[in-house]
Amino acid sequence: MSRPTLVVGDVHGCGAELAALLRLAGDCDLVLVGDLFTKGPDPVQVWSIIEATGARATLGNHDLWMLEHRAACGEMGLPDAAFDYLAALPTTLALPGALVVHGGLHPELREAGTPRSMALHLRRWPDDRDRAAPFWWERLAPGPLVIYGHDAARGLQDHRPRSLGLDSGCVYGGRLSGYLLEADQLLSVPAGGAYRPIQSGTAGLGWRG
Repeated sequence: MSRPTLVVGDVHGCGAELAALLRLAGDCDLVLVGDLFTKGPDPVQVWSIIEATGARATLGNHDLWMLEHRAACGEMGLPDAAFDYLAALPTTLALPGALVVHGGLHPELREAGTPRSMALHLRRWPDDRDRAAPFWWERLAPGPLVIYGHDAARGLQDHRPRSLGLDSGCVYGGRLSGYLLEADQLLSVPAGGAYRPIQSGTAGLGWRG
């Protein structure tokens, strides 16, 4: 019998919370939506969990930043293997009955029409800088459930069976949320603290069509 799949929202270095969520979920295959190490208190613990579990993940915008600014990441204490792991991450990951992406998908063409910049940064469509524009998931064409992160400002966005946004702002003092795919069940644990203040005024930035 195969193990259940747990998809987890933006971890952002919150190692204790990731460990707590895994204890709550029990034995499972771990999938992370990206933004693995930055901002939070314990990126090394997050990496240890990834190694121990063989976790899969999609690339997040902060993961890409780490790859492009590796010299600035020395204080994080991560080994070379963690950067090799990030460099090999896909922008989308297909699971049975679901698709995982960090930011978003082209709402009409879905993954077939989604370049990397969109997969990592998208929130609104068609212009991410237009606060009056709808969110991409509001215009999403029919298909498998899309599970994403990247939007702590709006918190958990449960629009099943079409889309599910799992970034519930753990690093900002919110919660770390996960989704047991086969059971169609949401899980979450509270943050141990507000490790970073959430930045207002940036929620719509990042990708422009």
